Amino acid sequence: MTYDLAVINFRISTTPMEYVLESEKYFNSRIRKAADEIFNNIDLSPIVLLSGPSGSGKTTTAKKLANELKRLGIKAENISLDNYFRTVDPATAPRTPAGDIDYESPSCLDMSLLNEHFRLLSAGEEIRIPHFSFAQQHRSPDKNTPMKLDKNEIAIFEGIHALNECITHEHPSAYRVFVSTLTDISDKGSPLIDSNGMRLVRRIVRDDYFRGADPQFTLKMWDNIRRGEMLNILPYKDSANISIDSALPYEISVMKQFTGDVFDKVPENAEHFDVLQQILSAFKRFEAINPAYVPPDSILREFIGGSIFEY
Repeated sequence: MTYDLAVINFRISTTPMEYVLESEKYFNSRIRKAADEIFNNIDLSPIVLLSGPSGSGKTTTAKKLANELKRLGIKAENISLDNYFRTVDPATAPRTPAGDIDYESPSCLDMSLLNEHFRLLSAGEEIRIPHFSFAQQHRSPDKNTPMKLDKNEIAIFEGIHALNECITHEHPSAYRVFVSTLTDISDKGSPLIDSNGMRLVRRIVRDDYFRGADPQFTLKMWDNIRRGEMLNILPYKDSANISIDSALPYEISVMKQFTGDVFDKVPENAEHFDVLQQILSAFKRFEAINPAYVPPDSILREFIGGSIFEY
């Protein structure tokens, strides 16, 4: 799908609030469709696998999906696959072509434990979800969370590798969701901002505002993030039962107001500085919209703050 700049600017200039609500309504309709299908699949498997590349809004999608399932009388528990990271051992950790530890590799996940937990949950037995500390790069031996699924309860496992065949091969009945920005923006038929650029902007703003990582650090990681996506995420997107486009046509008109101070921190010799300049140049062509119009449950709030959800 492609959005047209002229249409975006016209709607923002004339009916901004209505445009925001229309955009959110479409995204929410896909959430409802997924919830309905999960409801119909519950006798086959209590497991939902939700995947998507960095900056796609997986966490918010999982939370909104859990709320929609609640409306259908289904209790849903959200579990991040990040909890299943192995303790990092520099001697055995997967490496990038440059020799750095490859945190985008599915080999970083404890697949054996994960698959065992899927089996136990499907059998109605209790599991203990591990806790991984990214600050210390290890799994806590004394910290875990017990969980057991009763009848009409669902576990949503969310993470970049949720649709990897190492998981889905063992659990073919699990319902699969792929979420990402799947829309580009053009101006009179010429590409302006693609879906990957939208995710990069989301990631830079979120990392700077909420994760203590400056833009230069995020940009340095971006090549390996994209490499990991091409190798380990995108090849499995077509195996999903449903794909959800998390791109909102009005979002650039909001995000442009959060990028000024953030992008100013990037020195000219930083990796992908030219990409940022192209994005900033494109941003100037978008009409601005009041961020207050963004609903508190919007996926965009995951990146700019003010969400009703906890992250």
